[in-house]
Amino acid sequence: MSNKEKYQPKDNKRKGETALSAFAEYVEEQQNIRYPTKAPAKASAGTAHDAEDTEHHEELDELFETLDLEDAAPRVSLKQLLLATDDASIQKLEKVVIERLDEGFGEAVFELGFEDSGESMDLTIEEWNVAYNRLDETAHRIRANCQLLMTKHVGGNVEAPSVGDNPGKAKGCSGKVLVRQQPGVIEDVIETRIAVVGNVDAGKSSMLGVLVKGDLDDGRGKARVNLFRHKHEIESGRTSSVGMEIMGFDSKGNIITSDIPGRKLSWEEIGKRSAKVITFTDLAGHEKYLRTTVFGLLSSSPNYCLLMVAANNGLVGMSKEHLGIALALNVPVMVVVTKIDICPPNILEETISQINKIMKSPGARKIPTFIKNREDCINTATQFVSQRICPVFLVSNVTGENLDLVRTFLNILPHHGRYNSDAPFEFQVNDVFSVPFTGTVVSGIVRSGVAHEGDNILIGPDSLGNFLATAIRSIERKRIRVPAVSAGQSASFALKRVKRKEVRKGMVVLPKTEGQPAPKVHREFIAEVLILSHATTIKTRYQAMLHVGPVQQTCAIIDIDRELIRTGDRATVAFRFVQRPEYLVPGDRLLFREGRTKGLGIVKQVGYDPSKPLRGKPGETGGGGEPSGGGRAVEVGA
Repeated sequence: MSNKEKYQPKDNKRKGETALSAFAEYVEEQQNIRYPTKAPAKASAGTAHDAEDTEHHEELDELFETLDLEDAAPRVSLKQLLLATDDASIQKLEKVVIERLDEGFGEAVFELGFEDSGESMDLTIEEWNVAYNRLDETAHRIRANCQLLMTKHVGGNVEAPSVGDNPGKAKGCSGKVLVRQQPGVIEDVIETRIAVVGNVDAGKSSMLGVLVKGDLDDGRGKARVNLFRHKHEIESGRTSSVGMEIMGFDSKGNIITSDIPGRKLSWEEIGKRSAKVITFTDLAGHEKYLRTTVFGLLSSSPNYCLLMVAANNGLVGMSKEHLGIALALNVPVMVVVTKIDICPPNILEETISQINKIMKSPGARKIPTFIKNREDCINTATQFVSQRICPVFLVSNVTGENLDLVRTFLNILPHHGRYNSDAPFEFQVNDVFSVPFTGTVVSGIVRSGVAHEGDNILIGPDSLGNFLATAIRSIERKRIRVPAVSAGQSASFALKRVKRKEVRKGMVVLPKTEGQPAPKVHREFIAEVLILSHATTIKTRYQAMLHVGPVQQTCAIIDIDRELIRTGDRATVAFRFVQRPEYLVPGDRLLFREGRTKGLGIVKQVGYDPSKPLRGKPGETGGGGEPSGGGRAVEVGA
């Protein structure tokens, strides 16, 4: 780190932090446009004004549905459906449960004892038992199972401790019930991806080893050994690559483990027996592996980020860097403080106050919620759809303290993310393998659409911007063969007639359609960016490493909408890839850095026309002293 960067004024850093939260909201809006929650209605052949009117009416329709103002039959209360015995009510309850499961991608938490409006049902203990049994029977009919998470005024093993603290409150029986669908086929298994980040020696690999394998650590690295991919990682105890581990839960919320003590289950066994799979991406904590960590964070499209903090060190070094990247990507963050068994109480207190201070800062704007018991865990997990909440766990991998709370939290964790299965198929390549007797295999995330075994596809671009025509020989998810994959799922494709050297990380897989023009790739693009931290000023010709999903390439700034930009500034910037063109789509999130993280942004437009500069006179030269006439899309053949 240079002296300028090390000693830049605090006001400069605060300026970048304050601008981050406002920019994150802008990125969220752009992501909502690119990945709508439901497929947008097809526009009629009218004017733009007509299209606006149509959208306006759709919003009104949604408002009317929420307010129940339309001429439909009045809704029956959930209490009546749960306590009634006639066939019509049972069918209506079944429909309600199916709708809730569809909204939650195959799982839902029911607040049994409260209506959807939040009004209490005031159930007696007899009515509660009838209502729970009715919900359980309905779930079984639609191939789902119920897990009773917590009760109030009901009694039993899962009664909330807070009930005894407030005996004067309302006595209506209530509880939270997790309903999860039993997957009919492997493709229906719920998948949640979690990126595990933090400073070096924070205990990331050890924590995953304990969570996934079930055995406690010995304090000397016993739990982490099986997670490492390279010999030098085992010798040094430091992760240098992107590691993957999975943890499975069945439809009743039980962790999928081996019946034989000490035996490790294979991915295939976990996948076949699970209804929900948590995929952990174990990332490097050392500063010299920052490029690998940034690649893992952007390419794995995590639904959540698990920030590991060593209790005896606090939020230091790369922890803040990783937290900043997660906040920039709008990924919900949870914090796990490890090594509490060896940390003196006063140092632990300092670490906790530091986490509170950083999470409440203008850049993060989070509400840290410390999980101390099962009730806190369940309440926080069901409310974690709000990105303002930041759960904090205090655990020990050696004694096992509070690890059961982390497992319970992961089981209830709601599915989070935007995916459009109705859009055209697009798959980003995160890794490439050469498998004996199979050939070239690419793994990554399905960004949109659906792909089937045997589909004709295009993969590219190569260094000249060309796409290669091939077909999908077979598809695997978690090492289990499947016939199809859809948006939001991670998968591996075995490709026909493709050599390993022809494929690289950062490529995309697109459908090959007869008669359709070849995909367009670009060397230049325009993005809305925010400078998080920079010691001096950024002008044209500035070069930095740019990350867009799995794409990693040096970029030069060829145009800015003002003379220069500093820390905290938000600007429209035109970039040019130095090595080769890439396939980009407006709405892609990007991050660029030179050493440590410098800025983030979102792609607004692909291609750049030098005759329409962002600022200044037409015909000015771009970065590198040559005319930026390469702004046209590179049209290539298959």
